[in-house]
Amino acid sequence: MAIELSGLAMPQGSDDNEIKQAAAARLGIRPDDILRLRVARQSLDARRDVRLVLTVQVWLHDGKRQRSLEQRFGRVEVRPEQPVAYGHRAPGQPVVVGAGPCGLFAALTLAQHGYKPLLIERGRDMDRRVRDVQRMSAQGVLDEESNVCFGAGGAGAFSDGKLTTRIKDPRTERVLMTLAECGAPEEILVLAKPHTGTENIRKAVTGILDKIRRLGGTVSFESRLTGILASGGELRGITYVKNGLQHSVETRAAVLAIGHSARDTYAMLHAAGLRMEPKPFAVGIRIEHKREFIDRAQYGAAFGHPALGAAEYRLTSRWGERGVYTFCMCPGGEVICSATEPDGVAVNGMSYYARDGENSNSAVVVAVSPADFEPGALGGVAFQRRMERAAYTLARGGFAAPAQTLGDFFAGRATRVFSGVTPTYRPRVTGADLHECLPDFVAAAIAEGLRDFGRKLKGFDSPDAVLTGVETRTSAPVRLVRDASFQAEGVAGLFPAGEGAGYAGGIVSAAVDGIKCAEALMREFAPPA
Repeated sequence: MAIELSGLAMPQGSDDNEIKQAAAARLGIRPDDILRLRVARQSLDARRDVRLVLTVQVWLHDGKRQRSLEQRFGRVEVRPEQPVAYGHRAPGQPVVVGAGPCGLFAALTLAQHGYKPLLIERGRDMDRRVRDVQRMSAQGVLDEESNVCFGAGGAGAFSDGKLTTRIKDPRTERVLMTLAECGAPEEILVLAKPHTGTENIRKAVTGILDKIRRLGGTVSFESRLTGILASGGELRGITYVKNGLQHSVETRAAVLAIGHSARDTYAMLHAAGLRMEPKPFAVGIRIEHKREFIDRAQYGAAFGHPALGAAEYRLTSRWGERGVYTFCMCPGGEVICSATEPDGVAVNGMSYYARDGENSNSAVVVAVSPADFEPGALGGVAFQRRMERAAYTLARGGFAAPAQTLGDFFAGRATRVFSGVTPTYRPRVTGADLHECLPDFVAAAIAEGLRDFGRKLKGFDSPDAVLTGVETRTSAPVRLVRDASFQAEGVAGLFPAGEGAGYAGGIVSAAVDGIKCAEALMREFAPPA
């Protein structure tokens, strides 16, 4: 246990001794009474003078006095992770499918415990993947196996690199520590809203892959899962294709971390009889404003202070029974193409660590559920695909994206000229009326949500804000059903994991789920001899 003090306001640049003195003053004790102090979270308060606001954990020399102060000020249980109890069954060659955050941390956890996993990823390594994404941005040429969704690091490698999460799990700290050790900024360990920027999450991904290899794991890129082999209700092996050749692996233990966009893999698993079900997700568009406008609106009189980076926002509303909300906000970022199929366009957001781009953007999305799309486990995939194909057609192909000013969206007319805010999406945008590629109820909910957001953040509904469509990949449209042991129902030894399996949302929660599935695998199977 530790005493937890929140809301400890300090001048910028305060050193450890000054923080210790302030904590002692708040507790009514001497600084020398403190055995240890840890800054758990740090944020900035810009409402008046810009100051640090800290949450600190304090341990005292005197245990009895500490317990008394815990009752008065609050306490936090610093829970150590529980040791893994290994199983006894032979796993064959342990396999992890997918090198996004979930698969990376599953493979790393297995490697750290001597399991020497095979990690397969359909996309390319980081260097080649970056070149493929740049080619899409410059020329509108899609590589269906190496893009914003597929390849080393998964979709998180082309994002803002946000590391905030609502889950309360001691593994979260392990994830952050690993990212910092492998190339992410160390400040992520204390910031209240940590982010790495896309360039630093890529660096950390490369570091984790190197670590997996050093620990005896094998990493195979351009290796797409093609089959799950099972008999008697147990996994017997997997097949994958690499360089046009089919490969088979005998295994009793595999973590399935395929990500939320592997639609062909969903279809293969469904045809193989793996139990899956449709799940809710959200769809909509991206909205862009000038970064300076968002910064002024959020910071007020503190705008321009050198300690303040690009401002964030999070807005929510309702349209009848549906939630409408901003999602994956990218301060000082850009809108990017996240398509994975040749005849559909989808968008996402990305920003670098400096967050110093001209625009800030966010998704504005509407909650949808299985009641909104056709029956069947893959009904949500079909719903996404129809929107993406409609957007592709509306923008006249070439992976252009349809875009519209907010004023024209409210008026229901196609945009001809963008003024005030320049769209950042590449390779290009086509002025259009987004109502033509959005389901009617989605367009109506977005319109009402944007009007409400304008009341909550003055100017958010400015006519020159730019909307770009369509945002469909917010989360998986499918859940791969697993039991209490994290194994797929009906296929023992197969561990559906992460965002693609419907059990996480975001970099950290996906990574934590990967660790949990790896631990569940180890409880069933012994390390290879």
